[in-house]
Amino acid sequence: MKKTIWKLTFTLNLLVVLLCTALFWGDALDKLHDTVYDYDMKQSMTHAPHEDIIVIDIDQESLDLIGTFPWPRDTYIPLLEALEEAKVVGFDITFTTKSEDPAIDEAFAAELAKHDNIIIPSVVELESFFRKETTVIKDQLIKGQALIKPIPEIASAAKTAHINAALDEDGVIRRTWLMLDSPEGKIPSLAYRMAEMYGADVKHYLTDHPQTELPIKFDGSTKDFMNIPFYMVLSGEVPPETFKDRIVLIGNAAAGDDAHPTPIDNHMYLVYAHANIINQLLHDQTITIASDGLILLLMLLVLLLTVWFTWRKKPLYSIGMVIAVSFLLLYGQWLLFDTKLLYLSPVLPLVTLFAAFFVNIAAKTYMETRQKQFITRQFGRYISPELVREIAKREVELPLGGVNKELSILFLDIRGFTPLSEKLRPEEIVDFLNRMFDMITTQVLHNHGTIDKFIGDAAMVLFNAPLDVPHHEYYAVKTAYDIQQGMEQVRRDIWEKHQVEVSIGIGINTGEVVVGNIGSYLRVDYTAIGDHVNTAARIESNAAANQILVSEATYERTRSYFHYASIGEKWMKGKATSVHLYEVTGFIGAPDEAHVSARL
Repeated sequence: MKKTIWKLTFTLNLLVVLLCTALFWGDALDKLHDTVYDYDMKQSMTHAPHEDIIVIDIDQESLDLIGTFPWPRDTYIPLLEALEEAKVVGFDITFTTKSEDPAIDEAFAAELAKHDNIIIPSVVELESFFRKETTVIKDQLIKGQALIKPIPEIASAAKTAHINAALDEDGVIRRTWLMLDSPEGKIPSLAYRMAEMYGADVKHYLTDHPQTELPIKFDGSTKDFMNIPFYMVLSGEVPPETFKDRIVLIGNAAAGDDAHPTPIDNHMYLVYAHANIINQLLHDQTITIASDGLILLLMLLVLLLTVWFTWRKKPLYSIGMVIAVSFLLLYGQWLLFDTKLLYLSPVLPLVTLFAAFFVNIAAKTYMETRQKQFITRQFGRYISPELVREIAKREVELPLGGVNKELSILFLDIRGFTPLSEKLRPEEIVDFLNRMFDMITTQVLHNHGTIDKFIGDAAMVLFNAPLDVPHHEYYAVKTAYDIQQGMEQVRRDIWEKHQVEVSIGIGINTGEVVVGNIGSYLRVDYTAIGDHVNTAARIESNAAANQILVSEATYERTRSYFHYASIGEKWMKGKATSVHLYEVTGFIGAPDEAHVSARL
């Protein structure tokens, strides 16, 4: 049986491995990965971005005061004059179409030409109406199909950078491309170019990441950055020195389409996404995604650990271990992200943990149930199945050594067996004994007895061990009575077949004995010893064929339930005094508690 269980367990664990491998290479758990990643990002925020980053918001109040967007381009001329002392100024606004009045574009371009720190964005066209895919080659920059630049007047008067947003499948911005390729050459992102113009050492990002794809470290929400409404700058309410040597971003912060969900905000204006990337570059931060090999190794360790503690520990401890390992995986990965910016997704290790635990605890429970059933069947040949189930239910251990306990002890012996054995072949003798002992065992177990041993053609039976049996003396006598009733048919069958008279003599005594596991450390036997055991054996030797004799102690406790005839005093071998014996002659009825016990 154990071999079958281990084969089943191995097969189930192999299925766990195959399942986890399929999930590893598939995308079924991507949403869970993203959920944990977003949680880590949000919880690790310092909410204290670089103090030199300022965002000028084109907010609703500015729209109300200045007018509907887009504004005439000469609106930005006084803004640029106010930002003259800024280190770098980046627009998150495209100027790809000409104004109705060319003079306005020329005036704006002329103002741009006065400054060498202004960036006007372009957009790399990665998809078009005729081509809905982008070719991505490992370790090479992503190349677009076209570069959509500002109108020539403006493009020639300012620097440019791309503002392409990298959206994941769920529409969330979690990464950016610091550099893209286009038919007109390479073009950096707005954030990269602004950080570079500010003086930050950012070139290593391009060599460290050949495709320049960078997970964004969001460290501040909209309210965390210094932001100033556009109209306040335009009206001169903000002193020009506020912007001295600082990074200034100008972008939409009013209701509209220029917003996307991010790990920290379901509706973040993209100008603040650029601000977060700039903040990341200034702090020289890089999020590292754990390699596939590391995830697979962790999954394997979790699998082995789960198999070990599930089989070696009790179920309650195993559940505690599952909770502890889950906590370590979740807290540990967050700690790695918070302190090292290393994202080690716990999703697959957790799936491995729960799948392995479920499979192994199920296999273990199945095996233990099968073993318990097997033990119940085997031990139930000697002890009442009800007692076996009670032992299993209580998890009672039979103590090593002996304990003093009051028992009723029954001895029986088959009379006429010797002449019968002379007429039978060996296999027929075994068949006869098996038939006899089968009938005897059935009656013993029905009456909550424990078969201590079969000794040739004799048997020793205990009542009230190993568990307590109320009215054990009643059950001992009732067992003897039932056996003698069952012998009537056996005697007729044996006489008809072999012309030999067989019978059983039974002796019963009640008293305190030593009962328990008695023997050596190599072999123990659950049995009872003591003077009352010897007395029961001597009573049985005094019993005639088909006779049930009981001691006075047993008689006093059961005379309300059986008819007795006094046999008188009998001297027993090894006893200093005689023993008064009584013969069972009939059955009266069971005690009320015995009725209840029998029904249960």
